[in-house]
Amino acid sequence: MSLHFKPLSLDHKTEIEEILKQYPPDISELTFTNLYIWRYYYQFQIAVHQGFLTLLAHPAGTTPYFFPPLGKGDIQSWAYDCLAYFKNRGIVPHFSRLPESIIREFPHLPYLKTVLDRDNSDYVYRIDKLIRLSGNKYHTQKNHINRFNKKYTWEYLPLTPDLIEECLNLQEEWCHSKKCLESHSLLSENQAIVEAIKKMDLLSYKGGVIRVRNKVEAFTLGELLNPETMVIHIEKANAELPGLYPVLQQQFLEQEWANIPYVNREQDLGIEGLRKSKLSYHPEFMVDKYRVFLE
Repeated sequence: MSLHFKPLSLDHKTEIEEILKQYPPDISELTFTNLYIWRYYYQFQIAVHQGFLTLLAHPAGTTPYFFPPLGKGDIQSWAYDCLAYFKNRGIVPHFSRLPESIIREFPHLPYLKTVLDRDNSDYVYRIDKLIRLSGNKYHTQKNHINRFNKKYTWEYLPLTPDLIEECLNLQEEWCHSKKCLESHSLLSENQAIVEAIKKMDLLSYKGGVIRVRNKVEAFTLGELLNPETMVIHIEKANAELPGLYPVLQQQFLEQEWANIPYVNREQDLGIEGLRKSKLSYHPEFMVDKYRVFLE
């Protein structure tokens, strides 16, 4: 049985969300919102095969690779068919972002190598701890928030359609300050963020903003990943206002997600500063992901 792919589109929203509701994921990539807003970067193609929704990614300058299958079925049969797909097209086999649950069932073949993809492993935290920030280990974050509170008058607001334009303006300012036009990755991120904001009425996420001096200076977007975990996809803030990022995170979790035990704050992509920041919040655990490829 061959794989018949179509480009990922809004038409797949109901199908993908129903499967993810039935078989809740642990890894941050697997929400429709995330897959959809990053579809241009990953060039996602989707097919139904072996009872799974199957995602093929092909970012510019890479060879194609399969994401974890969505649903439940025979992983070994699925993997062998994916390997046949690669072979028939002369493509070097490559699977990425595979969680441990998939790795345990994946066929162990002598020509395939499995490695931990630490740069893409997710950080998961207790939401109540990130709200309270109790104890000495959160001393730095509390200081940042306290200094911000003393210096600025601000308010938190849920993201609503009337705030979209201000969020887009902030993103444009942020992108200009970071010279996005000189970076393919930042341009791709900008495209994903703009798409997410503009299509908030079509996507299943919550958002929040921080207004300072009556201007939106920070926004964030997140959604439920599984019954015990929400995932934050996007956080953007005016870097000229020290302490704004920790205030944004704390407020979003307290105002929108206090009834959920855990937050997945995605990966660090191997960026040293981002890794240091995520570790400083003391994750409860990591959600490891793996790559499988031709050795």
